[in-house]
Amino acid sequence: MEQTIDLTFWQLAAAYLFVLILVMIVKVKGIPREREILIAAVRMTIQLVLVGYILAYVFDHSHPLYTIVIIGVMEAFAVVNIFKRVKSPISLRLKQIIALSMVAGSLASILYFILVVINITPWYEPRYFIPIAGMLVGNAMTAVSLGVSRLIEGMHAQKHLVETALMLGATPKMASRDIINKVYDAAIMPTINSMVGMGIVFLPGMMTGQILSGASPLLAIEYQIAIMLGLVGSVSLTVILLVQLGYKTFFNRYSQMVEGDM
Repeated sequence: MEQTIDLTFWQLAAAYLFVLILVMIVKVKGIPREREILIAAVRMTIQLVLVGYILAYVFDHSHPLYTIVIIGVMEAFAVVNIFKRVKSPISLRLKQIIALSMVAGSLASILYFILVVINITPWYEPRYFIPIAGMLVGNAMTAVSLGVSRLIEGMHAQKHLVETALMLGATPKMASRDIINKVYDAAIMPTINSMVGMGIVFLPGMMTGQILSGASPLLAIEYQIAIMLGLVGSVSLTVILLVQLGYKTFFNRYSQMVEGDM
């Protein structure tokens, strides 16, 4: 195994210099995004440094409580972030469905991946559990955010079609089927596109990290394949739960569309 190259302070400074050059180019070209780039870079740095120290402590003091607390924080942050990303108003019922779908779908995927696929002992080993959970929760969060936006937009845009179908005797599920299918397709397509281009168009982050740390490319590939299958499973499960439960929040018990959610 080759020795890992440690980055010095000056090497990291050179990386920040690259971003500053980019900011200068953006400003000269009159693109009003230099503030966002700087804030993102500073925020990313602070967050990663804090997480680095937390993970270093957790890795050295492995305990199931630490792992449970961290995954709980991940899930809570993911749900709150979904609420913030969606620009349209979200009803309380739909918020509850979002939280349920996100937590149930991602946790089921994480536990299956940890206990069955990798078979980690003990299951709460933070060196494996936390990074894997982070990837599955993060991708599920992105998919659910997109799915919620498309679901609300679809119900708004096709409200007259749904109501017409209801008047002709269709159930809410039948009347919303086309919207549900389009929401699922839109939410899962970025993950599928990523899988299609992987290995040819780009090398994924986890695989690149393992190779840079000195791991065999073949071992890195095995882990990356497993991770990507876990990602598509997590994304699919959370989005399926979202659309199968979420569309119901737009109807009352009399199968009428609810104006308050529209």
